[in-house]
Amino acid sequence: MQTLLKILQRYSNFLVFLILEVAAFLLIVYHNAAPRSHVLSSANAFIAWQYEQESEVRGYFSLRQTNEQLAAENAVLRNQIESMKSGEIAPNVHYMPAQVVQMTTDELHNYLTINRGSKDSVVRGQGVRNAEGVVGIVRTVGPHYSVVLPIINTHTHISCRFTKNDYIATLVWDGKDTRYANLTDVAAHMVINAGDTIVTSGLSPVFPEGIPVGIVESSRLQAGDSYHTIRVRLNTDFKRLKHVEVIQNRSKNELEELQYGLD
Repeated sequence: MQTLLKILQRYSNFLVFLILEVAAFLLIVYHNAAPRSHVLSSANAFIAWQYEQESEVRGYFSLRQTNEQLAAENAVLRNQIESMKSGEIAPNVHYMPAQVVQMTTDELHNYLTINRGSKDSVVRGQGVRNAEGVVGIVRTVGPHYSVVLPIINTHTHISCRFTKNDYIATLVWDGKDTRYANLTDVAAHMVINAGDTIVTSGLSPVFPEGIPVGIVESSRLQAGDSYHTIRVRLNTDFKRLKHVEVIQNRSKNELEELQYGLD
């Protein structure tokens, strides 16, 4: 207590000066419109800044919910398009939204896990896509979760075609860069240009025809080669993949039984 009194006594002149300055400032603001307006404007600006920061924080935490809602809406719209294309209330192809809960991208045999399983009618061999394009194929299924082999897995092969001439090729990944894959089986006589669009061929019941796959980045054909070496930039960004759709083809079993019957 004595120490506090000594400090107050030592700085008493300064404290009196500070109190008088504050009092004078308040009197000026109170009795003059211009300074009062300036102070209020500054206070309002600070409050507005606080609200803006609070809004950004709320927006960040609600972003996940917003993305999930958009993903669900995308699936609904895609199902409506399938209904219009087929002219049926219940078309053969149905898109079911799902979320990626686990994924690898730095291995030769990458995989991802989604939060849909057999209780959601997911079965082995169904295709998986997102808003940008092809993702992969369901490999194993549990009651609530499924494991998907993405196109960035060296074991995954996808039947594709060029949109400009419907030429069929096979997409394979070389295990190097998650942004790129290679097209094989493209004969040397074909004219390939950078920027050519690649989509699913529809020759398999896994993926309907026309789902985006990627864009030709480069093509190389050396003397004596029978096939092009084609590098494709993938539409799907696997480093940021979160929301997907499981493609449920109601004709898949029938088509596979007919195909197997030919073996």
